[in-house]
Amino acid sequence: MERLNGYSSRATGRRYTTAASKTHIAPSHTARGIRIIYAYPDGDPRVTLLPHTDIRTTGWISQLPAALRPYALLARLDRPIGTWLLFLPGLWGILLPGGVEAGERLRLALLFGIGSVVMRSAGCVVNDMWDRDIDRMVARTAGRPLASGALRMRQAAWFLALLLAIGLVILLQLNGLSRLLGVGSLLLVGLYPLAKRFTWWPQLVMGFTFGFGAPMGYAAAAGRIDAAWAALYAATILWQLGFDTIYGFQDMEDDARIGVKSTSRLWAGQPRQFVGACYVLAVAALLLAGWLAGCTIGFWVAMVLPSIALGSQVAHLDSTDPRRCLMLFRFNRETGLAIALAILAGLDGR
Repeated sequence: MERLNGYSSRATGRRYTTAASKTHIAPSHTARGIRIIYAYPDGDPRVTLLPHTDIRTTGWISQLPAALRPYALLARLDRPIGTWLLFLPGLWGILLPGGVEAGERLRLALLFGIGSVVMRSAGCVVNDMWDRDIDRMVARTAGRPLASGALRMRQAAWFLALLLAIGLVILLQLNGLSRLLGVGSLLLVGLYPLAKRFTWWPQLVMGFTFGFGAPMGYAAAAGRIDAAWAALYAATILWQLGFDTIYGFQDMEDDARIGVKSTSRLWAGQPRQFVGACYVLAVAALLLAGWLAGCTIGFWVAMVLPSIALGSQVAHLDSTDPRRCLMLFRFNRETGLAIALAILAGLDGR
């Protein structure tokens, strides 16, 4: 027997009630949340739907002043996985070219780390400004600050301006080529939220946008654009196309209801085949980038680990289980770190 408290969602206006003295029978995960069936003392089974969301209002976020919490949530600071997935391709780019001093690599890694927090936050603000009306209709995103009304558009615009100003300061610490690439990336950041309205491939657009750290990191470290640069960018795009498709499986029911397009919906009938193809091509492009950059034997041996990790994601993928999809998506942080270690292992005096 267990006692649960009722709660309400300000974003959706729904009241979710629970009662005392009931026995849990069976939970099941749906695209809209966790469907829980309880048996009450009168023997009448009833269903409770706990909305599926990855928004975290507990932990250190709850310790912030009340006025700052919506900004932290708008910037997705409660979920650092996005910052990791933006930073790691940049780290790959910094590590891949030879002939770069260790101190310079470390300086660039620090700048890209700070920049990833700032620009990922800026990208989230832009995304939520575009999507606030859509977010209100999706269970997972209805609690976002702009969708729920916790922040107004003017407040979000001022916050975005602050983030972009900080990003500019960081960008000015890089070489001229990187600055040009950084300015160009802003076009992708602005256009990405529109992609889901016009194409079935918004995750591909996301790959070009979110993966831009790889070519920027390479250009910052090497000061040039070459074939290895292109292969690394292609690998990043394919990797991110795969894991963002996994992420999108969480929203398929709501996306279909409101007409939002995605590769997750497009390939819902063949999820493992599609994600598997993305990951195979991503590994092939990474190996090509390593070969073109002259990586040593350590790279080739160490690439076995992330290859296995990507294969494991495909093997365990269940597009109808939002919780598992979120877990597999988050596992790409460890996968990306393993790729960074493989590139580092292939330096060996280069």
